This record gives sequence, C-alpha cells and structure tokens, in this order.
Amino acid sequence: PRYKKDIDVLEGVQLKNYKAENEALRSGQSASLAAVKQNAEAAFQNLLTVIRKLAVCSEVRQLVSGAESLQLVADLLKSIDSISEVPEDGQ
Repeated sequence: PRYKKDIDVLEGVQLKNYKAENEALRSGQSASLAAVKQNAEAAFQNLLTVIRKLAVCSEVRQLVSGAESLQLVADLLKSIDSISEVPEDGQ
C-alpha cells in the first residue's frame, strides 16, 4: 500500500516512454529511438533506486521502533526484579 504511489509513478514513466518509443518508430527516427530507450532505462533505474531507498528507510524505522520497545520491556523487567528483591520484613 505504501509503495503503490511509487509503483504508479514507475508505470506512468514506462507508459510515457513506450509512447515516445512508438512515436519515434512511426516517424522512422531510429537514432532518436535509441536515445529514447536509453533515457527511459535511466529514468526507470533512478526510480527503482528511490523505491529501494524508501524501503530501507522504512525498515530502519521499524528496527529503531522495535529496539525502543525492547528497551521499555527491559526497563520494566528491571523494575519488577528490583521490587521482588525487597525483603519481606520491609527493611
């Protein structure tokens, strides 16, 4: 769901590039077609890189959140351990 927008962008870029390629083919501009293909591939690779970086950032955020949760649990366990060490006679 989160990456749906990125995927839609990729599909839009691909569609735009296919249309440009089709137009170049129709007009017989093979040199232009090669340039269009090269530009399309470069744009596609750049978008893939951005999506991968977004995924890594998301995973890092999840790891940090998990570490914070574990720290809270550890602190809670320390507190419970301290409470259980109090002698029964109240001293």
